[in-house]
Amino acid sequence: MNESTENTANTGANHPTQELIIEGAGCASCVGKIEKALKDIKGVDSAEMNFALRTVSIGGNVNAATLISAIEAIGYNAKSANESSDETLLDEKEAADEKYYSTLMKQMWVAMGLGGPLMIYGLAGGPMTVETTLEQGVWLVIGLLCAGIMYFAGKHFYVGAWKSFVNHTANMDTLIALGTGTAWLYSMVVVFFPMALPEMARHVYFEATAMIIGLINLGLALEVKARGRTSEAIKRLIGLQAKTARVVRDDKEIDIAIEQVLLNDIVRVRPGEKISVDGVVTQGTTTVDESMLTGEPMSVKKDQNDEVVAGTINKTGSILFKATRVGKDTALAQIINMVKRAQNSKPPIGRLADVISAYFVPVIMIIAIVSALIWLNFGPDPTLAFAVVSATTVLIIACPCALGLATPMSVMVGVGKAAEVGVLIRNGEALQMASKITTMVLDKTGTITEGSPTVTDVIITNDKLTKQQILTAAASIESGSEHPLAQAIVKSTAEQGIEPEEVTDFEAITGHGVQAILNGQKLLFGNEKLMLENNVALKGFVDQAQRLADEAKTPMYLAIDNELAAIIAVSDPIKEDSIAAIERLQKNGIRVIMLTGDNRATAKAVAKKVGISEVFAEVLPEDKSNKVAELQAQGEIVGMTGDGINDAPALALANVGFAIGTGTDVAIESADITLMRGSLHGLADGIAVSKATLSNIKQNLFGAFIYNVAGVPFAAGVFYPFFGLLLNPVIAGAAMAFSSLTVVSNANRLRLFKPKDH
Repeated sequence: MNESTENTANTGANHPTQELIIEGAGCASCVGKIEKALKDIKGVDSAEMNFALRTVSIGGNVNAATLISAIEAIGYNAKSANESSDETLLDEKEAADEKYYSTLMKQMWVAMGLGGPLMIYGLAGGPMTVETTLEQGVWLVIGLLCAGIMYFAGKHFYVGAWKSFVNHTANMDTLIALGTGTAWLYSMVVVFFPMALPEMARHVYFEATAMIIGLINLGLALEVKARGRTSEAIKRLIGLQAKTARVVRDDKEIDIAIEQVLLNDIVRVRPGEKISVDGVVTQGTTTVDESMLTGEPMSVKKDQNDEVVAGTINKTGSILFKATRVGKDTALAQIINMVKRAQNSKPPIGRLADVISAYFVPVIMIIAIVSALIWLNFGPDPTLAFAVVSATTVLIIACPCALGLATPMSVMVGVGKAAEVGVLIRNGEALQMASKITTMVLDKTGTITEGSPTVTDVIITNDKLTKQQILTAAASIESGSEHPLAQAIVKSTAEQGIEPEEVTDFEAITGHGVQAILNGQKLLFGNEKLMLENNVALKGFVDQAQRLADEAKTPMYLAIDNELAAIIAVSDPIKEDSIAAIERLQKNGIRVIMLTGDNRATAKAVAKKVGISEVFAEVLPEDKSNKVAELQAQGEIVGMTGDGINDAPALALANVGFAIGTGTDVAIESADITLMRGSLHGLADGIAVSKATLSNIKQNLFGAFIYNVAGVPFAAGVFYPFFGLLLNPVIAGAAMAFSSLTVVSNANRLRLFKPKDH
C-alpha cells in the first residue's frame, strides 16, 4: 500500500463534517424532521441521519451549538460526537445501549406484570365489564395501577408525543400515546359512568394499554440488542488500532500511549506486534500481514524505505520505522471515518422510505379517525366500544419503526462487510448503483496489469550508437516524467548503473510521447504517431515494433535529430488473478471493456490474454471520459476502474467509479469505491456485496410495509362484515413491536454473507 492510502477516506464533500448523537428519535418520521431542521440552518450544506445508529452527519460551516439548538427546538436532544475518539464513542454507545436495554426490560416486566394476568383472566372468560359497585371499585384500582404503569413504563412515549404536538408534528410516540391513551381513557369513563353507557359498551381495556406498552418496550429492547451487532465492522476496525507504541527517544526505547506518538518519531516493532502508526521502514526486514485492511491473505515483505500501515501485524522480523502519519491522519483512522460516513449515508431507495414515512403518521391518524366514525355510525352495538378498539388498533399497528430501520440497518452491515473484504464504499448511492452495473470499463496499466513495467527489448537501428548511449538518452528524456513506462526505463537504466543527464526544452506531447534537447541534439521518444508527425523515417522497423506489440509489450521509438535511433520495448506483467476476476465479472452478466492509451496491438494482446473482446486503445486522457459518456448514452450503467491521474475524469463521470487503492490520490478522490488491494477480484466482491445489500434492503422494506400496510385494514375492521375478523389491540402491539425485530434480524443476516470464492 502506498502513500495514496492516506487519502482513501478523505472523500466526498468539500466541507467539514460534524456528527451529532440524537436522543429521543423514535421512528422513521423523526428522520425527516431532524434533517429538515438542520438543512434550514444557513451554512448547512447537507444533513443525513442514520436512524439505526441515532446519529446525524452534517456538512457545512456551522458550529455545533447552533446545530444542537436546532435539534432541541423541535423536541429532541443532541450532543456532539466529534469531541471524542471513535473508541470512546463506541464504548459510550455500548454502555448507553446496555443501560437503555436494561431500563426497557424493567419497564416491559412491570407492564406485563399487570397486563399479562388481566389478559389471561379475560381469555379465561372472566368479566371485563363494569356492572356492580364492587366491580367499579376493583376496576378503579386496576385503572390507577395502569396509570402508574403508563407513567413508569410508557412515560417516554407520552413525553415524545407531547414534544411532537408542541412542534406541530407527529411520530411513532404520537400513535402509541393516542392508542394507549384512548383505550385507558375510555376504560376510566366506563369505570366512573357505567350506567351512562349501553350495557354492551361497559367493557374495559386496561389489559390492552398495559400489554401494548409492555410489548412495544420488549420490541425496542430486542431491537437495541440486535442493533448492536450491526456495528461489528467498525468495532473490528477500531480493534485493529494499537494501544501503545515503542519509540526511540534519547537512544532509549520507551513504551508510550498511541496518542503520544509524534511525526518523525522512530518506532520499534517486534515480531507479532501491531504496527502503531503509518511510517517508512528505516532499518530491518520483515513480512507484514495486511489482510485486515486489504483482504489480501498473503503477507507482504517490507524492506528499507517501504511503507507500513497502522493496524497491520508485523510477522517475522524486528524493524524500526519513521512515523509519517499519526492520530486521525493514519490510513486506518481515515478508513474508519470513511466507513462510518458511508454507513450514515442513504441510498436513493432509503430516501424514498423517508419521504413515505413523513406522510405515513398523519395518514394513519386520519384512517384511525375515519375508522372510528364509520364504526360509530354504521357498526353493531356497542358502536362506541368498536370505534375505540378499531382506532386504537390502527394507531398501534401502523407505527413506522421498522420502516425507519429497514435501509440504514442493511447499509451499516453492507458497508462493513465490504470493508472486511478490502472494498471501501464512499456513500449509499454508490452502494446501490454498483448492483446495477451492466458494463465495466477497465484501464490497462496498473489495473489489469501490475503497473510496474520493465524494459524487455532494445533494438538499435543506428549502428553508430551503443546500447549505453541509447539507454542514457532514453533515461535522460524520461527522468522528468511520472508515466509508468517512463519510470520503467529510468529504473532499468539505474539498475545497469546508467545515470541520466540533464535535458532542456522538455515537452510532453499528450498521447504521443515526449521531446527535449540533450547535448544540443533533439530527442523524440514515443509512439509511431510522434515519429510520423516529425517526419522520422521508420525504415521498415514498423514490423519489428508490431511483433513486440503482439507479445503484449509496448514498443517506443527513440529518434535523435529526427533520425530513428532505437526501438525500446517495455512489458507490464498481467496481475496473477486478473483473468479469473474478469471471468467472474463476465459470468455475472457484466460487459467488460478495456480502455487504454497504449498502442492498439499491445492492448489487443493483453485483452486476448485476459479474455476481453472489446478494446479501445490509443485513447487520449481527455477522451476516456467521452468513451464512458458514449456507453451511458447507449443505456449502459457504467462502472469505471482505474488507478492513474488520467483516469480521474472518467472515474468521476462513470455511474460508479472504482479506484485501485494502490493508485494515485487523484484517482482515489474521484472514485465512489476504493479497492484497498490491487486485485480486480475486489470489483466482483464489491458488486456482490452491493447486490446482497440491496436485496436485503428490499426484503426489509417489504417486511416493514407488510406489517404496517397489511395490518391496517384488519385493524380498521374492513374484514369484520365478511368474516367477523377484528384485530385485538394487544395483537397489534405485538406485531408492531416485532416488525422492528424482524427487520434488524434480517439485516444481521448480511453479516454471514461471503462473496463467491475466487
